[in-house]
Amino acid sequence: MPLLNYTTSIAPQKTVMEIQALLAKAGASKILADYDHEGNITALSFQLRAEQGEISFKLPTAWQPVHETLKRQRVSAKYQTPEQALRVAWRITKDWVEAQLAIIETRMVTTAQVFLPYAITKDGSSVYEYIAGQSNLLLGSGD
Repeated sequence: MPLLNYTTSIAPQKTVMEIQALLAKAGASKILADYDHEGNITALSFQLRAEQGEISFKLPTAWQPVHETLKRQRVSAKYQTPEQALRVAWRITKDWVEAQLAIIETRMVTTAQVFLPYAITKDGSSVYEYIAGQSNLLLGSGD
């Protein structure tokens, strides 16, 4: 089965604007886009109010693994370009954010439960990066 959104023609900038609108509707007080040296959007940072107060998050979106997946799945050559991978990566991210915000809205989960791996710690790393660096904190780490 081909990758989700692999045929999208929607520009990454439009998708990022859609994500920003979703986050703003969910109460984001700040939203910032990160770019690489080629002008491609690589991450969105934002602040959302959670039960613990205002929390900063950084949601990275890497197009390179998407590009490799499209090639590995042998989709049509017109869908195997870096530009297409960037479009697909951001559409997947938008769909994920939209779904997460829906389950937050229904109170099935809290904001912190959903976005916690992407929360930014005082040293600038994400909670995921912090935990990944502490092998004794992870289940199944063999310790």
